[in-house]
Amino acid sequence: RRDVLVLTPWLAPIVWEGTFNRDILNAQYMQKSLVTGVVTFAVKKYWFFIEGFMSSANKYFLAGHQVNFYLFTDNPEQISHLPMAPENHLFVIPVQNDSQWQDISMSRMDIISRYIRSQFQYEVDYLYSIDIDVQLYEHIGVEIIDTLVGTISSWQYTAHRESKAYETCTESQAAIPKGEGDFYYTASFYGGSVAEVYKLTRACFKGLMEDRENGIEARCHDESHLNKYLLYHKPTRLLSPEYYWDEEL
Repeated sequence: RRDVLVLTPWLAPIVWEGTFNRDILNAQYMQKSLVTGVVTFAVKKYWFFIEGFMSSANKYFLAGHQVNFYLFTDNPEQISHLPMAPENHLFVIPVQNDSQWQDISMSRMDIISRYIRSQFQYEVDYLYSIDIDVQLYEHIGVEIIDTLVGTISSWQYTAHRESKAYETCTESQAAIPKGEGDFYYTASFYGGSVAEVYKLTRACFKGLMEDRENGIEARCHDESHLNKYLLYHKPTRLLSPEYYWDEEL
């Protein structure tokens, strides 16, 4: 494709529709007998999105390959039976209901890193975090698989560097110096190898806690810290805004 940017300055591919052959990638992936995990959170009113997310993800996310879905919720007893493809498995994990959504946002990084250490590293090879309030309308396949993967925000894709939603408070651990920054990544869809996602979530949670101790709240909470991390730990693959589009656009 010549109408979009398909390579970053550090030579990582940017995945758009039409830039890959899924049949070839599927054949390569099948040979490796890999398992991919998806982490999502349905806390408070967000339990409303569970059925829509799970039914679409079960159909479209890495279809035909083994996927473990890890659903963290404060209302596990409310979840009715969700039909799953034979190769997919759903694990419902109880989680505490934090009082404020900012606390939920902050605790996600901690929860993911703790479960990677205690459980996920033994069960999956790759792990992706996806927000529950989305629905998949097309296949998302193994073209997303790489060591460290970020998704370019659909709202920020065409913004100039100066107008991107980076954290500008210099006291914050998420602050990005003026004039720096490559792309603006959404915290709604990121992932990679289990080892790399562990490093990312640990670093982001550490930054979030240091900010809290200093009475600072980053502009976009965990997303601000994600962008700071990915600035200095370059993703090996970027997903285009097509992978997390906002219907308002």
